[in-house]
Amino acid sequence: MAGAAVSLPRRLSAESLGAMLLAATVVGSGIMAERLADGNQAVALLANTVATVAVLATLIALFGPLSGAHFNPAVSCVEALRGRLTRRDAVTYPLVQIAGCWAGAVFANLMFDLPAWQASTHVRAGSAQILAECVATFGLLLVVIGHRRPHGASWMVAAWIGAAYWFTASTSFASPAITIARSLTDTFAGIRPVDVPGCIAARGVGALVAFGIARLVLWSDRSARRGTTEPR
Repeated sequence: MAGAAVSLPRRLSAESLGAMLLAATVVGSGIMAERLADGNQAVALLANTVATVAVLATLIALFGPLSGAHFNPAVSCVEALRGRLTRRDAVTYPLVQIAGCWAGAVFANLMFDLPAWQASTHVRAGSAQILAECVATFGLLLVVIGHRRPHGASWMVAAWIGAAYWFTASTSFASPAITIARSLTDTFAGIRPVDVPGCIAARGVGALVAFGIARLVLWSDRSARRGTTEPR
């Protein structure tokens, strides 16, 4: 269990700080990209992707040994289902992740001389967006559950998110905490508050499907008989 020997306050601090820096990067790089791209949405998305991938890999490598570097309530909930996170942690982790992402979005807005928070008007609704978030979260959780080497998580998770920015219609929010934060900025990375519940529900479905598929495909028969949750 990652971070099991680390005290709860330190683990929660790592989760909140990592979530804050991740959200600040997602929102801040989107603002910078949109300003510099001069209307070219492909260039803006590329810049946003590169910044997110770089900081996500760095933060996972940095905070992984402390808290597991979830930064995502969907990841924490599935880790609890796997028995790798206690029930108490499964409640407290998401709370600090949401608070950290909220702070990150506020800091990003302030860094670019924007109001600290503003309701986003970016429409991200419809069946295509819902399906995209299911797929993005499904793939992310398969990576989280299935990676076999501790040091592999940083580049594998970052690579999946970077790819999903481009092959999903939603540009892969993949985290309820990030989604809530992105509703606080009316910029490139924003999402209307009214679209948030549907996207979060889609992520829950994607995470649970990934958990079920992983039990069938990624876990060894011996682990299943022991009742453990380790991949092969």
